Amino acid sequence: MEEKQEGKAEKFLKDFGKKLDTFVGELKDAGNRAEVDAQKKYNELKEAAARFKREAQNKDRWKEVEDGLKKASDEMEKAMKAAFKKRDGDKS
Repeated sequence: MEEKQEGKAEKFLKDFGKKLDTFVGELKDAGNRAEVDAQKKYNELKEAAARFKREAQNKDRWKEVEDGLKKASDEMEKAMKAAFKKRDGDKS
């Protein structure tokens, strides 16, 4: 009887050990994939930062953006004045 119980425990531990080994292997693979993905994202962010730095140093480009924003704000101001000005016949 005792020998039968020892056989069940040994079988359980053996199966458990195999499953644990499989799990550890899959965990290592997942860790390696996550590391590769993280490195890829880091490189993409690093490249984007370098590109932004180059663009930020381009004074002509920022002058163009500033001029465009100024023109847009002037047009918006005109539109708002036209939309909310009192009409000659309004008593409001």
